[in-house]
Amino acid sequence: MKGTPQPDRPAEGRADAPGLSARELRVGYGARDVLPGLDFDVPDAELTVVIGPNACGKSTLLHALARLHAARGGSVLLDGKDIRRYGAKELARRVGLLPQSSTAPDGITVHDLVSRGRYPHQSVLRGWSREDARAVENALRATGVLDLAHRRVDQLSGGQRQRVWIAMAVAQETPLLLLDEPTTFLDIGHQVEVLRLMRELREAGRTVVAVLHEINHAARYATHLVAMREGRIIARGDPREIVTPELIGTMFGLTARVLVDEVTGAPVVVPDEPIRTARPSSAR
Repeated sequence: MKGTPQPDRPAEGRADAPGLSARELRVGYGARDVLPGLDFDVPDAELTVVIGPNACGKSTLLHALARLHAARGGSVLLDGKDIRRYGAKELARRVGLLPQSSTAPDGITVHDLVSRGRYPHQSVLRGWSREDARAVENALRATGVLDLAHRRVDQLSGGQRQRVWIAMAVAQETPLLLLDEPTTFLDIGHQVEVLRLMRELREAGRTVVAVLHEINHAARYATHLVAMREGRIIARGDPREIVTPELIGTMFGLTARVLVDEVTGAPVVVPDEPIRTARPSSAR
């Protein structure tokens, strides 16, 4: 399919290897392989969005890239080195992950939870610093929760809590940030705020990978789009090049038109509706 060149296969430790990649990655649950042998390069300093139908392996891929899910085969490479060879704190200073759902400790405040994003930067010789305080305040401000800093997390709405978790991931200040459905629970206004934040992080030099369900959000904000189905990548590239009616049909089994946003130039997917004829009125 257009926009899906075959990835090369850099050896471990090669200087020109991508920052984060998977090679023949096989991951599963029980007897079932969700990812049956996937090759995937995360483009550096891009906003990559992964889309696809439910249970196609999007979240599993993100968790494997962050070493939260062990591979049955193949490997994940970070800066050309097998991710299994990194220490926990060393990895957490390089890769941040926001999972779909998280549980905060009882009674913890927003500020204290976001401050936990600085844990990978702490050590016996290095306590809390001005740099840590700056990172936390910037994260609170960027996600729009600075005014909630002294509130308890369990007193917040679902949308507010989601933004607090994103703030913690932002405060971690990793060069690679993985976000699993970060707009869940958010209304349209806050969804757009999070999407813009993702774009700003990428523009500041971070590599961002996000799983999204909303195809039009993905097509508008992604600089690199990855389409999945049944544990495999079926297309990847510039959304303006790969989002076609054929791709939508292959991914979702849906007939749709793809229009062009006259302001942004991004593709806009419009599902087709079957034409319904009026039922004749019954005779009286």
